[in-house]
Amino acid sequence: MKKKINELKLTLPALSANEGAARAIVGAFCAQLDPTVEELADLKCAVSEAVTNAIVHAYDTPGGPIYISVALFDDRSITVVIRDRGCGIADVAQARQPLFTTGADGERSGMGFSVMETFTDRLLVRSRIGVGTRVTMKKCLS
Repeated sequence: MKKKINELKLTLPALSANEGAARAIVGAFCAQLDPTVEELADLKCAVSEAVTNAIVHAYDTPGGPIYISVALFDDRSITVVIRDRGCGIADVAQARQPLFTTGADGERSGMGFSVMETFTDRLLVRSRIGVGTRVTMKKCLS
């Protein structure tokens, strides 16, 4: 049975300036497991996508909380949970389809969940309208 060896809990306001901070903090924290450069880049990219989704889509006004937790395990696996208390996703299955976006500005590619899924070993998305969204990503290091 795997054992948790360390964990990080962080709360940041949903502001675009905090996407890079979240990415850097999670990357620095996970570096203690000595991942390859590629593994670390993949994880940081997935975190960026999840945090960006919360920043762009969760709240009507900027600054609502984004909760980030990271758990490191003795089998060299990592679990990252990004959650918000925003508007929620009406249809998670539809939102996970490539190219689907709720962005009316045409600037969003609709690939966030696809990127998260590509760069992690497991992706779980749970959401409730008016309650928020929880994205759980698992990555197993070589």
